[in-house]
Amino acid sequence: MPKTASAPSDDLADLLRKTQAKMADSLNTESTTQQVMSGFAEAYRAWLEAMSAKPETLLDMQGRYMQEQMKLWMGAFQHAPEGGEPSVAPHPDKRFAGAEWAEMPLFRYYRDSYLLTSKMMMEAVEKADLDAQAKQRMRFFMRQYLDAAAPSNYLLTNPEALKAALETGGKSLEEGLKNLLADIGKGRISMTDESAFKVGENIAVSKGGVVFENDLIQLIQYSPLTPKVHTRPLVMVPPCINKFYIMDLQPENSLVRFAVEQGHTVFLVSWRNIKPPLDKLTWDDYVEQGVIAALTEAKNITGVDKVNALGFCIGGTLVTSALAVLAKKKRKLVESLTLMTALLEFTEVGEIRVYVDENFVAKREKQLAKGGIVPGAELAGAFSSLRANDLVWPYVVANYLKGKQPPAFDLLYWNGDSTNLPGPMYGYYLRNTYLDNKLVEPDALTMCGVKVDVRDVDMPAFVMAAREDHIVPWQSAYESARYLGGPVKFVLGASGHIAGSINPASKNKRSHWVNDRLGPNPDKWFEQSKEVPGSWWNAWAQWLKPHGGKLIAARAKLGDAKHRVIEPAPGRFVKERAEIEA
Repeated sequence: MPKTASAPSDDLADLLRKTQAKMADSLNTESTTQQVMSGFAEAYRAWLEAMSAKPETLLDMQGRYMQEQMKLWMGAFQHAPEGGEPSVAPHPDKRFAGAEWAEMPLFRYYRDSYLLTSKMMMEAVEKADLDAQAKQRMRFFMRQYLDAAAPSNYLLTNPEALKAALETGGKSLEEGLKNLLADIGKGRISMTDESAFKVGENIAVSKGGVVFENDLIQLIQYSPLTPKVHTRPLVMVPPCINKFYIMDLQPENSLVRFAVEQGHTVFLVSWRNIKPPLDKLTWDDYVEQGVIAALTEAKNITGVDKVNALGFCIGGTLVTSALAVLAKKKRKLVESLTLMTALLEFTEVGEIRVYVDENFVAKREKQLAKGGIVPGAELAGAFSSLRANDLVWPYVVANYLKGKQPPAFDLLYWNGDSTNLPGPMYGYYLRNTYLDNKLVEPDALTMCGVKVDVRDVDMPAFVMAAREDHIVPWQSAYESARYLGGPVKFVLGASGHIAGSINPASKNKRSHWVNDRLGPNPDKWFEQSKEVPGSWWNAWAQWLKPHGGKLIAARAKLGDAKHRVIEPAPGRFVKERAEIEA
């Protein structure tokens, strides 16, 4: 990493040794987080052996590195014109976009030396002879280390933070310390002004009522916004690792409200924030007490033959599992299926793969077999680490080094409001999907007493993926869709896992791609697809409309004689915070 102004860095071999020492320290741990990190040990050792076996490669890299470092050192103080500031465009790396990084020679050297070092260290990973899995892990781990070591993350090497401290007479540092202590108390980094939001008051505000509940879920029915509604209702199943209101943030970006405005009677599952004694719940419980219960109660309340179902992320995996169970039991509750950024086939799952191996899963299964809580923060932290330069370090710098309060942003408020999971359910999910990929093997898994086959899920399906999704790679969502047994319409939205999904039709942002031919090759599908401006929500609304059935007068009351409203939406389950219960 960049040194002080006394001299350029010694040599690449020295940097490798220091990096190795730091990595070895980080691997020597025993907690849950460190169990995850210990999964990198084998890849790390393989990398050391591979680099040691290629001394000529190391010498070549070292020579080039020294030459580049010398150029940086000699040129660092020659860029500023006499009596003025350098005239340069903002740096493309947003960590160093501030003018202060270019104006001051010392910090310019810190920046450029760090970027050079990062480039060389990543090259050292790429040139090592490693198998694909080891290289993926080492690439990820090296990037995590380099991201953490950026000079922008430390007060004495960040000119923007130092300037703020001088201009405020140290007030920015005082505020930064307050922010740090507050976040330590919460056990997570604040990404938004959490005081700006309150669930049920200015977020998750669609009108409705809880019409059913059991130990695991509350089922919310939303009030109609049109004089007539479709006969068949729509049952939404959000991910169980976060709160449901990603589907109902604020009126202008609420998928719930959008669906209600299209004339659908919407029911939505609110998952419980798990605490003992519910920490013994299993995957079967989530399928039966969660999804199947919601579908059944919505059907009974509306008095219809079938309902339409929607599953988002792991909610989609659960819904498909439930439909496979129902198919084996000859129960036809669902007319159509919508999957949003959901996986059924888990061969290629992106960088989250680096956390999941036999060793880690076996340890977690052993720890959690008889029950236990998987804290929401553990899952949230793993997903945030996949994009640390977007979801971790910018907030460290702004909140702690510069003493700023993060702005109010509903999506980031939701992102920090995670949900605890029961250990047995979590272990089953990791083992049978991410590790063994058994969900798409016919009759390989038994759920709720029957062997399941996702090919039995034969109703029409609308499958949406997001082009830049780092949690559910779109090609894997595409491959998952091909395992379903009925006709499938696949649509690819722009942006990432959340922004691509929650893309309000009214704002007409971004694009989506359509192609009615679902061939074996996702890249060929994309090449032959048509780009359509605007949100995918409109395409989905048009597809869902005929599956809703005929129009009838809007239902005047929520629930029915056997399902009285228990409490107004959004209900009490969603208001329980994971950090309180963990």
